[in-house]
Amino acid sequence: MQGWVRTSRVLALAEHDSNHALFVFMSSRMPPLLFSDLAIERVLPIDADFRCEIDTDSKHQDGVDVYVNISSHKLKLLFEMVPGIKTSNFVGEIFRAIEVFTKRRGPPPEFQWLHKYAVGAGSLSNSGSGSSWSGMDNPSRGLMEPGIDGVTGQDESLTDALLESPEISVPRQSIAKGATPIAARESVIKYQMAMKEQHYTYTQVLRVFVGTWNVNGQPPTVGLSEWLAQDPEPPDIYAIGFQELDLSKEAFLFNDTPREEEWQEAVLNGLHKKARYHKVALVRLVGMMLLVFVQEQHAAYVRAVATETVGTGIMGKMGNKGGVGVRFDLHSTSLCFVNSHLAAHVEEYERRNQDYHDICSRMSFTRFLPPKGIKDHDQVYWLGDLNYRITELDPWLVKDYIDKGNYLPLLEYDQLHQQHGLKNVFAGYQEGNVTFRPTYKYDPGSDNWDSSEKNRAPAWCDRVLWKGDGITQITYRSHPELRISDHKPVSSLFDSQIRVIDAVKYRRIHEEVMKKLDKLENEFLPQVMVDNTEVIFDTIHYLESQIRDLIIANTGQVPVTFEFIKKLDDSSYCKDWLNIEPYSGFIMPGEKCDIKLEVFVDKKSAFKLNSGEDKLYDILVLHLEGGKDIFITVTGTYERSCFGSSIEALVFISVPVREIPVGRLMELVRVHSVV
Repeated sequence: MQGWVRTSRVLALAEHDSNHALFVFMSSRMPPLLFSDLAIERVLPIDADFRCEIDTDSKHQDGVDVYVNISSHKLKLLFEMVPGIKTSNFVGEIFRAIEVFTKRRGPPPEFQWLHKYAVGAGSLSNSGSGSSWSGMDNPSRGLMEPGIDGVTGQDESLTDALLESPEISVPRQSIAKGATPIAARESVIKYQMAMKEQHYTYTQVLRVFVGTWNVNGQPPTVGLSEWLAQDPEPPDIYAIGFQELDLSKEAFLFNDTPREEEWQEAVLNGLHKKARYHKVALVRLVGMMLLVFVQEQHAAYVRAVATETVGTGIMGKMGNKGGVGVRFDLHSTSLCFVNSHLAAHVEEYERRNQDYHDICSRMSFTRFLPPKGIKDHDQVYWLGDLNYRITELDPWLVKDYIDKGNYLPLLEYDQLHQQHGLKNVFAGYQEGNVTFRPTYKYDPGSDNWDSSEKNRAPAWCDRVLWKGDGITQITYRSHPELRISDHKPVSSLFDSQIRVIDAVKYRRIHEEVMKKLDKLENEFLPQVMVDNTEVIFDTIHYLESQIRDLIIANTGQVPVTFEFIKKLDDSSYCKDWLNIEPYSGFIMPGEKCDIKLEVFVDKKSAFKLNSGEDKLYDILVLHLEGGKDIFITVTGTYERSCFGSSIEALVFISVPVREIPVGRLMELVRVHSVV
């Protein structure tokens, strides 16, 4: 089956105007000597959907190969590389290219420079975003591919019909010639299970509550149930973010504040009463705090929890501004929540853009290898006081539109809408329709707009955005009844599709994969026939050679590499009096190899044979690489004589040596050797 074997590929990383792409080449010979030997199989632009991970979970056959998982949109590749400086440098360059893309500003690149490589590399399909591809690929190619220096790739770019087909062809002729080895067993199993994931998983829809509130340094003097538990049914997941938790110098300088415990307690008291919740994580940086909870029934399926903080405030590093994040896996879906507080002041929208990009590039969950960024998750929810304002309109006009409930004209001047539309920030993210009053700025304790001398224009500073498949926003609202701050809290409810493994189906499909793999391995297991496994020699005399022929025939479908190997605790694969020529070799299917076994007793071996310390008997182990061992016995009779015996023992013998019992000769040798 495709996906069970390894075929040669060559990888190359290309750069054009600081944009990168990974090229996968087929080659007519390995290693390629001319450029004409190469043909492009696919090109993967390194964009927002490109991911690269080193597989550290699997323990593969040799224990030394480097396994690199690469995915782009729905395409999955597994590359197996021989460790070394070349591999380390190449993978490092891929990570560097990803970092370059992450740190870029402005609209995402369209990779127009790659279109000319589409000829001969399959169709070039657009992801639908207008700027990213799913890659150029040829679905008829094999799935696991070793290239130069042992690079192998494994992909999931087959058509749907091919994916669902129970029988996929095997390149038998290529395997039989030794050009396409069957891939490492664990790699095949892992890949095949990933390829069939849709058959043993189902989608469970969970309700996700995402809330954000800039509390302006105030203590929690009000209950939070009107914000957190307003809906009839309890959410499955809570992600609750705060900004300006504490505005004191101590909180800024020492990142220590009693407000953390106070607001956490208020949140716990405000969660929905119809469910019991388990805290997944709490992360705080100065005044930014993010708490994530799941219902207790889901807690057992939460894995790989990690938190991270990024400061973008004073000097671009301090924690008065920035972001905090929590990521985890729930069943088979990875989720990431980011709470941010971006730069203030109406005119500083470019600084806010910069803060966003800094958070994206610097938030790195380092417990993974390589570290995971925000984009490396199935679903991302971004919340916080993003601080984007309404510009170019007088405050009185803004308030007039608000009083009339006419928000659309105002949203045209909303900086986030403008910058998002230009793809300067939050490219690939979505925000629901804003149908609630601006959440800033109010006189604390009231619903009145800012009455200070600054007379700030109202603005939708507090926002919730999301990115990923399987997310449906249910509500997007503010909660004006909570008045202790100059901001109003915001919340959004989502229906999130979480992939859940059906244990019964998983075991069944795993068994099917194992059976198919066993069948394939048995079919292409090295098989030989030895014409004689009991080699018997005639009577052997001192310094007289005898030869027997042994024939090893390859009766299987794959090439065979054989070798006579030494047994446990033995220093050689055969005894001193035996010689095997050749002791190792390579046999193509349908061919044979003639082996010569020669017995020759010299002075050294004759002494052991005369004394009974050794005898003409040996068991040879014929080892087939990737196959089973065959045991061959060699026997014969040695005609004992005076040759090889010590003169000290012989002077006490009055009859031929062959007539002396073995035990008596050994005793004479031992006694007179001592004397």
